[in-house]
Amino acid sequence: MLYITKTFKNTSSIRRSVKHMAKQKVLITGGSGFLGINLVRHLYNKGYDIAVIDLVKFDYPDMKDKITFLQGDIRHVKSVEKIMKGCSYVVHCAAALPLYSKEEIFTTDVDGTRIVLEVAEKHKVRRAVHISSTAVYGIPDHHPLKENDRLEGVGNYGQAKILAEEVCLEFRNKGMIVPILRPKSFVGPERLGVFAIYYDWVHRGKNIPIIGTGKNRYQLLDVEDLCEVIHTCIVANEKKVNDTFNIGARLFTTMAEDFGAVLKHKGSGKKVICIPAAPLIFLLRVLEFLRLSPLYKWVYETAPEDSFVSIEKAQKQLKFKPKYSNKQALIRNYEWYLAHLDDFKNQTGVSHRVPWKQGILKVVSWFF
Repeated sequence: MLYITKTFKNTSSIRRSVKHMAKQKVLITGGSGFLGINLVRHLYNKGYDIAVIDLVKFDYPDMKDKITFLQGDIRHVKSVEKIMKGCSYVVHCAAALPLYSKEEIFTTDVDGTRIVLEVAEKHKVRRAVHISSTAVYGIPDHHPLKENDRLEGVGNYGQAKILAEEVCLEFRNKGMIVPILRPKSFVGPERLGVFAIYYDWVHRGKNIPIIGTGKNRYQLLDVEDLCEVIHTCIVANEKKVNDTFNIGARLFTTMAEDFGAVLKHKGSGKKVICIPAAPLIFLLRVLEFLRLSPLYKWVYETAPEDSFVSIEKAQKQLKFKPKYSNKQALIRNYEWYLAHLDDFKNQTGVSHRVPWKQGILKVVSWFF
């Protein structure tokens, strides 16, 4: 009898262990994008099952047969319901970026966030990590920016990101675990978008014009560091992660020095050329209005200013230890760009995963 009891207890223990060891599934919204694919690879390599929903086809050959994918819209409840089943965690990356229309930005970034969280709540998802942006701070008047600073989004994207955070706080107040991450502009493998313009100019042996004196400090972030802190928000103590955090590189210098590092890495002898801010910003406003340039207000009006956040809170509560400096992140991204030039040579669009159409900037590059 003693032997039978002991065997039963051991069997129960084994069952509990097997259940604990079973793979947990993470839903990544917007998983076909730049952050999405990096996060898919990162979490898959840590042993998670991965589900992805995105409007865009998931066409990465190394991962497409290893995940569950639904080509769908987070604004459609039934699509989110379908892909959410069986998921323990959600990482909400999906967003309409600044080059999208006002309606697309607000319906995706605000209404879509509400739908994702409503469905997550219904399915008793353990945690929903929301990827916000430091665009919620607008054009700040002091640095470093901290999480409790005033929020004032510039343009439709910045305003929508603030409203999306308010939705997250609603669900957090109802008892859900909803970490909010505010990353700086992040770069790394698969990143194109506006950075593809910069890399194209470097690759073609052009000098790089920057707005202002170039002495301002502009913090970036490597996507690998962002993926690691997202994973921390999945596994760390819920009381510590259920908060809002700035995420950025720890090591960064000036705009001219950091962006000049890629030119030095290439060894072309070209340099960063600083152009007075006021007249260039005026010109870029006109070009944006005429739709001749892909650069939008938040990009060119923050470019000549300091732009960095305090990551002290994330370092303390999440033990965040960024691996890459600004220079390392930019060079790593540039090397990926060179290695994959043929893959996107004739592609343009409005997302981070394809180069933005340069418009008149391509002509301007002839003079540099």
